[in-house]
Amino acid sequence: MIVRTIIHLSRSGKSIISANRVLGAKASIIPGIHSHAHQVFDEISTTNSPDFNQLLTSYTRNNLPKEVLQLFLQTKHSERLIDCSTLSCILQSCRDLSDVGLGKQFHCICVKNGFDKVVGVANSLIGMYMKCGSIDDGRKVFDLKPDRNCVTWNTMLSGFMINGLGPEVLQLFVELRANGAKPTLLSYVAVMKLCGNLNQLLLGQQLHSCVIKEGFGTDGKAMTSLMIFYIKCTKFVQAFKIFSSMSRDVRSVKSWTAIISAYVQIKDPINVASLFNKMRRDSVEPNAVTYSTLLTASPAISPFQIHALVIKSDYHRVPLVGTALLIAYTKMGRTCESLSIFKSIDAKDIIAWSAMLACHAQAGDSEGAVNLFKEMVMQRIKPNEYSLSSVIDASSSANAPTDLGKQLHAVTIKYKYLNSICVSSALVTMYAKKGSIESAQKVFDRQSNRDLVSWNSIICSYAQHGYGERALEIFRDMEKSGVEMDSVTFIGVLTGCVHAGLIEEGEKYFNSMVNVHHIKPTMEHYSCMVDLYSRAGKLSEASDLINRMPFPADARVWRTLLGACRMHRNIELGEIAAKNLISLEPDNPAAYVLLSNMYAGLGKWEERTKIRKMMDGRNVKKEAGCSWIQIRSTVHSFIASDTSHPMSSKIYEKLEEMMIQLKKEGYRPDTDLAQSSPYLRPSHKNSAQIPKFQSLLHCLTKKEEGLKEALGRRKEKKQ
Repeated sequence: MIVRTIIHLSRSGKSIISANRVLGAKASIIPGIHSHAHQVFDEISTTNSPDFNQLLTSYTRNNLPKEVLQLFLQTKHSERLIDCSTLSCILQSCRDLSDVGLGKQFHCICVKNGFDKVVGVANSLIGMYMKCGSIDDGRKVFDLKPDRNCVTWNTMLSGFMINGLGPEVLQLFVELRANGAKPTLLSYVAVMKLCGNLNQLLLGQQLHSCVIKEGFGTDGKAMTSLMIFYIKCTKFVQAFKIFSSMSRDVRSVKSWTAIISAYVQIKDPINVASLFNKMRRDSVEPNAVTYSTLLTASPAISPFQIHALVIKSDYHRVPLVGTALLIAYTKMGRTCESLSIFKSIDAKDIIAWSAMLACHAQAGDSEGAVNLFKEMVMQRIKPNEYSLSSVIDASSSANAPTDLGKQLHAVTIKYKYLNSICVSSALVTMYAKKGSIESAQKVFDRQSNRDLVSWNSIICSYAQHGYGERALEIFRDMEKSGVEMDSVTFIGVLTGCVHAGLIEEGEKYFNSMVNVHHIKPTMEHYSCMVDLYSRAGKLSEASDLINRMPFPADARVWRTLLGACRMHRNIELGEIAAKNLISLEPDNPAAYVLLSNMYAGLGKWEERTKIRKMMDGRNVKKEAGCSWIQIRSTVHSFIASDTSHPMSSKIYEKLEEMMIQLKKEGYRPDTDLAQSSPYLRPSHKNSAQIPKFQSLLHCLTKKEEGLKEALGRRKEKKQ
């Protein structure tokens, strides 16, 4: 009906102006009418510059840059209709499409018709060039324009900001002031944002005074920018004061989100929850950034509650919020929920993919991580260093095939991320966990710029493999390099001392960590020291250290002490350790079994029987051990006392051969624990009940078969 009315007006010749007005108004208000508007424009017999500009402006306002350019190119005699308004619309479209080549052609038209001297057109040219990354061209237009207005200065400032030219922004702002131009609110906001990013506290404080002097002290945008600036500079008290001084009507969702993020940074969950509730009471609706900020503040507000609000607000498909939810559930170990959220995210970006890969890695799901990585590559999403390091971490899990890590190493080389510190450090850790310490060392040697993570990876690798002295040697190299240590470094060092039995060195490094590097010992550090003393038989020192700990010992510490008490037959201390361990982990069979074995070793069969009855009464079952080995891309699994493997008979035959050889060498099996035990029998076949022995024997059996086949093939060739 609207289109017919406009055509009727234009054809009747009564009022071409009326047609233009209806055309422009309806094109700006009613969505989807632009194609009809173009049709009307073609139907109008007489076209002039106002008609043309009216339609171009409507397209520009509705963010339709392609339609603007198509209209210009398809309209007859369009060059005759060009004026300043036309060129501003066209240059804005070139800017939105990032088409600098086409923009330069219209720049030529501007110069040809003398429009480049008009301030509005010059501003559009500067904006187009800066958005397209053609900084030099934008600066030339700016320098050739002596009569600049506030829009000109703001356009240049914004252009430098988008292109990451911080120093140029500050220099231009000084130039603006020196030329007597008055900065606008947008100028102050842009420069304040930069000061926060560059941590320029002094300059930002000077701008704060200028903002108040210029009369922007009560403006919501100005106050929010100042608050964000102080938060980025970690001056939280000033940020809180600014927020408190803001009236309720000027506090926007951005203001609330900024102040909530400040309390998240200082880890104040009570105020985070309180502010969020107050924000909702003030009828300010949270946005995607608010929800993603809150999700990083767990456990201030339960992720389940935030998830419900996110779904209610229809933000669950937004990548920013979806990724934050995914990470929150990953931290909780809820892989299924993380996967469900990942599938619901629209237009997944690389951050979402990396987060999901990290979730699989944390769960030790190498198969899931690899399948997801393949899917990501098939969708032509280029992996970044974080996604690669996550999938490499997943490949280092115990149940992952050995060759998987090597294949991912090749992928790393393909994508040219081998020089990335986080990727190469992940490779070092992966090779170490897979038992290839030589490959780990080679990757470490190729690293050009080693950081803390690199050094920690190689130190921990050698320490965990029992090469304590080598771990300490690398630690000394790290000290010479000048890289500052952290708590993880000393966990590796102390673990190395444990495996090498270096008690004095362990004590020295523990004291150095506390007194020289001022690192507070964590439970893992104390656990290493207890292990160090326990292995050396210094159980009283281990017990004293536990009593001096600033926090209660956890199950790892008591388990370590209990194992040492069993080994060194210290029944009194062992009972104390077992009591504490059972109170911490009443359903874990390890404490019961260790104490039971200790009683059996000392011949205290009644006490041992009581422990076994306690296990039965509490329905605590000893889980069967499991081990696996990969041979020719096939993974073979073994469970304690399992005879289901097709090569079980050959494995036991191999065991008989090995036991005979061991006895010849003087080995005598310890059968003390086997007496009256419902779990063990006094026979050398007990060794085969241990999954590690089964894996090893299977490997030896397969190797022998392989050698026999190879020798057989050689004989056939000779014949």
